Amino acid sequence: TLDLTRRETPCFVKFSEMEKMANMQAEINEVHPVLLSVTVGSTLQFYFIGKKYEILQDMNNHLEAVLKEKRALRRRLTQPRCQESLPIEATFHKYIVELFTEAVTFIEKFESHLQSVRSIPQVPNMIKNMDTALTKTEAFVRELEELTEQILKWRELQKEVYSD
Repeated sequence: TLDLTRRETPCFVKFSEMEKMANMQAEINEVHPVLLSVTVGSTLQFYFIGKKYEILQDMNNHLEAVLKEKRALRRRLTQPRCQESLPIEATFHKYIVELFTEAVTFIEKFESHLQSVRSIPQVPNMIKNMDTALTKTEAFVRELEELTEQILKWRELQKEVYSD
């Protein structure tokens, strides 16, 4: 009977509706960050997949070019070279070998000479460094001579003191 006599007042109805709306808003607030992170994650994943795809495409193009060069090189190696070079008589083979050894020594000496020529612009700096090192050495020699004289004087004084 109490349930039958009970009347719902408009303020309590409004309160229950507000409570339902607050619960729904809380659920939306809980789900929204998850949906946002999933959306951002999938977007980033697609971006990085696209970047990886571009890198793979570049690598694939490079490998194709290498394979083409390899095929061309293999084709050139299988062809006889005697048509492209001058024939050398057997009597001159000894001289050709000597020529190659001299060419190798010439190239080695040439490289050392090139290194010497490349170091020429650095010569003034080296001379300046040597001059400063020389002046420092001379200063050290003077100091050493002075110290030697002082030590000798001190030794004489010590001899005189001990002899007395």
